[in-house]
Amino acid sequence: MEHNYPSMRGRICLVTGATSGIGKATALGLARQGATVVMVGRNQAKSEAARQEIQAASGNPEIDLLLADLASQASIRQLAATFLERYEHLHVLINNAGVFLTKRTLTVDGQEMTFAVNHLAPFLLTHLLLDRLKASTPARIVNVCSGSHYTGHIKLEDMQLERGYNVWRAYAQSKLAMLLCSYKLARQLEGSGVTLNCLNPGFISTNIGMGNVGPKLQTGAKVLLSRLGSSPEKGAQTSFYLAMSPEVEQMNGKYLDKLVLKQSSKDSYDQALQEHVWKESARLVNLSDSEMALS
Repeated sequence: MEHNYPSMRGRICLVTGATSGIGKATALGLARQGATVVMVGRNQAKSEAARQEIQAASGNPEIDLLLADLASQASIRQLAATFLERYEHLHVLINNAGVFLTKRTLTVDGQEMTFAVNHLAPFLLTHLLLDRLKASTPARIVNVCSGSHYTGHIKLEDMQLERGYNVWRAYAQSKLAMLLCSYKLARQLEGSGVTLNCLNPGFISTNIGMGNVGPKLQTGAKVLLSRLGSSPEKGAQTSFYLAMSPEVEQMNGKYLDKLVLKQSSKDSYDQALQEHVWKESARLVNLSDSEMALS
């Protein structure tokens, strides 16, 4: 399906995980449409190389880079503060960054890493930038989720997965948590001029999870993924659609699977569960009453 998107000149777009994979492809696509793209990366050298590559490939000089470790709440807060100081508007926020870890690892804040990066980080960043989004309407929030959420379960007594950790359980739980809180926030945003939608990009050949295997296995894993998975460029198509298409300007609180509107899991629509996960997430990221009031 081909889409002709309008010019994004004058629109400011923030993309997390923008230095590789789907995030990099998304940043490039937005840049080609003329947007001011603010890339978020962690490694200075890798991130700067990606920024220069996107700038050259798009012919768009308005490509900025902000460094942040999304496993650190202090770093996320600094990221938001730097963005708010530098930019008066934010028209599109794409929460794309994610991790896939075979071993249970804790962040500097003492949180289980997969849950922290895949869910708590976008939850916190979105709240910190929400006031700026509301002041820039029409504005859009795009959360990159995963079809794995269908197998996800939230155990409220063990969201940190201290008992029975495995990579699939951790990843699926984190993506279900993202959906639960996205739907609750989307309801709160009705009528504000800010929309929030989620997507599954499909099975994509990216570097996610490559840190879990040694150098010798990485080559074989990349070959296998390239054969089984779609390209990052194809994976970014749904992000483009939700970020730029006039067709979905009024769409809010929906889930798209590779450009197709679908129902997410039954659990994801459970408003009582949404409330539980929302409150626990706010507690874990230490959102103040005033920060929560923005939503």
